[in-house]
Amino acid sequence: MTRFRRSSLLAIALLAFASVAAHALDLPRGVSAGPSVEGISEYRLDNGLRVLLFPDASKPTVTVNITYMVGSRHENYGETGMAHLLEHLLFKGTPTHADIPGEMKKRGIGFNATTWLDRTNYFASFTADDATLRWLLELEADRMVNSFVARKDLDSEMTVVRNEMESGENNPLRVLMSRIASTAFLWHNYGNSTIGARADVENMPIERLQAFYRSHYRPDNATLLVAGRIDPARALNEIVATFGKLAKPEQPLAVTYTRDPVQDGEREINVRRIGETAYLGVAYHGPAGAHPDFPAVSVLSSILGDTPTGRLHKALVESKRATFVAGIHFALAEPGYLLLLAELPKDSSLESLQKDLLDLVEVRADAPFTEQEVEDTKRRLLKNVELTMNDANRLAMSLSESIAQGDWRMFFLQRDRIEAVTADDVNRVAGHYLKPSNRTLGRFIPTAEPDRSEIGEAPSVASLVEGYVGREAIAAGEAFEATPENIDQRTLRSELGNGSKLILLPKRTRGGTVVFSANLRFGQEQDVLGKSQAASFAASMLTRGSQRYSREQISRRLDELKAQLGIGGNAQGLWISGNTTRENLPALIELLEELLKNPSFPEAEFEQLRTQTITGIESSRSEPQSVAGNAMARHGNRWPQGHPLYAGGFDEQLAEVRAVTLDEARAFHRDFHGGGFGEIAVVGDFDADELKTDLEARFGNWTTAKPFVRIADPHADTPVAHQFLETPDKANAMIFASLGLAMDDSHADYPALVAGNYVFGGGAMKSRLADRVRQKDGLSYSVASRFSADALDEDASLLLFAISAPENTARVEAAFREELALLLDKGVSAEELKDAVEGLLKARERSRGEDAAVVGALRADAYLGRTMADAARLDARLAALSVDEVNAALRRHIDPSKLSVFAAGDFAKVAADAAKSDSGQ
Repeated sequence: MTRFRRSSLLAIALLAFASVAAHALDLPRGVSAGPSVEGISEYRLDNGLRVLLFPDASKPTVTVNITYMVGSRHENYGETGMAHLLEHLLFKGTPTHADIPGEMKKRGIGFNATTWLDRTNYFASFTADDATLRWLLELEADRMVNSFVARKDLDSEMTVVRNEMESGENNPLRVLMSRIASTAFLWHNYGNSTIGARADVENMPIERLQAFYRSHYRPDNATLLVAGRIDPARALNEIVATFGKLAKPEQPLAVTYTRDPVQDGEREINVRRIGETAYLGVAYHGPAGAHPDFPAVSVLSSILGDTPTGRLHKALVESKRATFVAGIHFALAEPGYLLLLAELPKDSSLESLQKDLLDLVEVRADAPFTEQEVEDTKRRLLKNVELTMNDANRLAMSLSESIAQGDWRMFFLQRDRIEAVTADDVNRVAGHYLKPSNRTLGRFIPTAEPDRSEIGEAPSVASLVEGYVGREAIAAGEAFEATPENIDQRTLRSELGNGSKLILLPKRTRGGTVVFSANLRFGQEQDVLGKSQAASFAASMLTRGSQRYSREQISRRLDELKAQLGIGGNAQGLWISGNTTRENLPALIELLEELLKNPSFPEAEFEQLRTQTITGIESSRSEPQSVAGNAMARHGNRWPQGHPLYAGGFDEQLAEVRAVTLDEARAFHRDFHGGGFGEIAVVGDFDADELKTDLEARFGNWTTAKPFVRIADPHADTPVAHQFLETPDKANAMIFASLGLAMDDSHADYPALVAGNYVFGGGAMKSRLADRVRQKDGLSYSVASRFSADALDEDASLLLFAISAPENTARVEAAFREELALLLDKGVSAEELKDAVEGLLKARERSRGEDAAVVGALRADAYLGRTMADAARLDARLAALSVDEVNAALRRHIDPSKLSVFAAGDFAKVAADAAKSDSGQ
């Protein structure tokens, strides 16, 4: 046994002891111990706050997630959207925390919040640090009861939320889903969109919003979870010091009691809007998450809606009657619904697809669900549960949904219940819930013998979880400090026999997880002219069938291996990424060898892929972001059609996709795919010697016939452009503003421009642009800027972007130009630079704690001839920046007169409405 393995085993033993001992803490006064399940321990403060501690030292990060049991379900008449508005306003500050996004940003904290039907949660992730944890706990305790929730903030944020609402109205599928829910529920608030009615959001009385805040934001209505590299005793003491001083309100929490009556006939809703793609959705009322039928309905939903193994995919997508299907089953606190969706190829019949879909879903007398289908689906669902449990941060977030159902232990209990589901259970719930009278497509039909679906009340969650102990906690990994120095010291670099670079970082991980990333490179410019579509299709077809496996068998095999796998490519590369566990890694590599070397290129799958690609392009024609983005890419394009770097318009893309043949895809795989010029990186729990031997045996002699020569793509000046493009009937517009620079990331000014951009537009809620466009003017829900520079070519760009209502897009552009001019005139302040550098460094440190980020960085560094020492040098250059350096670099390289603008939206309607207003109509 090597020294590394002995130290790893010691770390695992210590972590296992910590997990067992965590619940046996010396409890502070006012704290009582609750249940402990699979490494997570619950405590209860006297004021009613539930506290969950989940120590996991395998990653150098901490996640804090606080879940409030308040969502759109709790809103009253005239108050829709109130829970979501509060989510926004809780970032507006308290008397002692005036600039929450700014304070988060300078500490390098990744943060956000979400609102859903039953709950609202606020989460933050950061590199483990006692001072940051203490500050964040103080903040969460403070804003629980002391947030301003002020009229001025509501006035500015209302327009931001309205813009978020408008962006959702651009998405036809989201609109259809919202209309289906509002038709399925007559009285229950599950029928209301969480973002609320426009009239309610625009006219919200501040007094009602403040009352809603006081009613629901209280310690006895919240669950605080702290997960990651923590000392449980210290964390609990900090929680008591910050949250323990909050009083439990005397007024008891209100209980919701509205239930929809049993549906008594089919319902239907039609949405007619401008667009290119048709969709079909059908919903059936179903049980709450705690109901005994819920696990079987979850399995049923996946059997029907999974891609590629689901019944709907096999019957509708493989026959080209649909291009996409999905099944969604919502785990809610009260009776909810199951939703099935389908996307249609252009010019297909909705009526025909509707009949086919309903026949598949509601008529099963001669085609009951089989034990094989149930077992395959359970394996897939349980794989996802295990992947979640292997990541403390991901599990921390997932527990919000279980908390919303009534108790965090429902996450584990649902896993156990899914394991127990049988084919008889699935067939029983299918017969009970999937019937016409319970369907929302809906028309009323009088009938002498009503056949209705009675949905019984779920038992109390408390009765379900009482005495529940779960299973043995998942084995934790080692406490690896993910510094550049430690990563480089642990990383093993070598080559396979064919010349492919191999980068291995073995370390013990939670659940024995392994992540990998590979890029196989091939071809030179003259080899790949006119072959971009063939290359793309060849890559996508690799997971759609091989000599040994069909697409469905590949999907089933990945579930068996608890693995995820993605393969994509272009004319000069094949990208492979995925993850699995230590014991399944050899089998996954064996499967990958089969897929890469022996694809079968099934004709039916090729045509299905072509139809899906065409549908995606057709849909993009009317989407503002796609239209503006395509215009920007085409403006900067200097390559001839057929060149792999050429940016084509939508018509050109469609023509190329329609013209590409299966034989061309097969030929591209035969002529180009292979190793020798790429990189393979693996991070996680594996034996390095065994893995290298395995990869050498399977791929060491697999070499591309077309040697790789990189196509250089340096910066080239382009004329300044200003394009406002029409996308009719879209409530939201998109604007991009860009300028290019001749610079690579080794330039002396690169760190200064990175920091300057972070001040200017880095961060969704806190930056110069966010302060102006979102916080002050209330014009956009999402506004930011991005600065990037290539590593090999002198090609850099500054990109500003925002969404807005079409009538506000010109104001957003004006704000872009004014703030950019102000940045160059007044410069970055010393305080702004200090906060920016601290935030950047902490964000980079946090990223190095995520294996998925590390594996990508190691692979990219191998291609560039770099190591993590280069990342450390960039950290040092950022830390050493002065205000004068940053401002000089900004003024030296950023020329606002070269800014090109591309926007797309329904500007014609804005002009028409203005003309009507001017004429007095």
